[in-house]
Amino acid sequence: MSRVRAISILLACTTASCEAQSASPFVNTNIFKPVSTPAHDIHFLSLFVLLITGGIFFGVSSLLVYALVRYRAKPGDKIEPPQVFGSTQIELAWTIIPVLLITVLFLGTARVIFAIQDAPKPKNAVEVTVVGHQFWWEYRYPQYGIVTANELHVPQSTEAHPQPTYLKLTSADVMHSFWVPRLAGKTDVLPNRVNEMWFDPHVPGVYLGQCAQFCGAEHAKMLIRVYVDPPAKFAAWVKQQQQTQQELPASAFESAQEQPGGASAGGPSSVVRVNAQATNASQAENPVNARAGQVVFEQQACVNCHTIKGTIANGRYGPDLTHLMSRDTIGSGIVPNTRENLLRWINNPNDFKPGCLMPAMHLSDEQNAQITAYLLTLH
Repeated sequence: MSRVRAISILLACTTASCEAQSASPFVNTNIFKPVSTPAHDIHFLSLFVLLITGGIFFGVSSLLVYALVRYRAKPGDKIEPPQVFGSTQIELAWTIIPVLLITVLFLGTARVIFAIQDAPKPKNAVEVTVVGHQFWWEYRYPQYGIVTANELHVPQSTEAHPQPTYLKLTSADVMHSFWVPRLAGKTDVLPNRVNEMWFDPHVPGVYLGQCAQFCGAEHAKMLIRVYVDPPAKFAAWVKQQQQTQQELPASAFESAQEQPGGASAGGPSSVVRVNAQATNASQAENPVNARAGQVVFEQQACVNCHTIKGTIANGRYGPDLTHLMSRDTIGSGIVPNTRENLLRWINNPNDFKPGCLMPAMHLSDEQNAQITAYLLTLH
């Protein structure tokens, strides 16, 4: 690949990633705008530490400026000023004051750490198992029998109905780190170990995070998207995610007659109308047969890596695709989940995410288009 080609792909991916992350007013990662209890505690501690360290900086700088001005050499001075060898008062001051400051900082930090780690877990808490992969996130909801990827949905916790979310974090390969600044502090995700964290977001919206531990070539594009839904919306999402995908019946499609020019002219050879139960109105017309796409998907190596509940696809290595089209992004949040991006991703994932572990299958253009049409039905 030429240098120009590499730069153009990088710019395209960066632009697409920015567009994918700017779809909501809550996408910023400002640590000074917390929306959950752990983040509030960390925010207060950071301001407290900033106040003390700022006072130290101001005090030391003031003394330094005073010494420079007060004891600077004056014109005509030819004698050495009096030399002071040791001062009990000064030595006590610069020993006791730092000890007191360090003690205050230690106690304040310990209070916040224990308040977060030892918080009682209510019975109605939502439990999620987070598994870090190179380079994407797997989310398992054991309470609801749901497995999804890259986009974490949690309920809003209100004063009337508090409902925190507790995460158990582990890794399937190397060391990762889970960090959503506006919700909680950074927690490492380690293989063969389970770490825990929790948050209780008070404001609905989309909150972005990042894998904060270098984990390989695509570490920078291992993004996190947390959707904080009002309780009713979260319940509806859970119900929808619990549904399985059925094998697409051939009778669900009506193949139109071949258009003039056909595939050899660059246009679609047929138009397939999808049953309204299989997809929504905006996707009622697909340029290729989605049923054929399911056959191609199940005959290729796709089923070895991906799961689609209700079908023979039962892979565990890649993300669960059961409700792929209910997600806003693909590639762990780097690009919007559109037909065009999905087709490009299937054709060659490295166009978007160089170094990702999903290989290009080198299928024909028709097969890639058929698989895309099938994936578009997975709501």
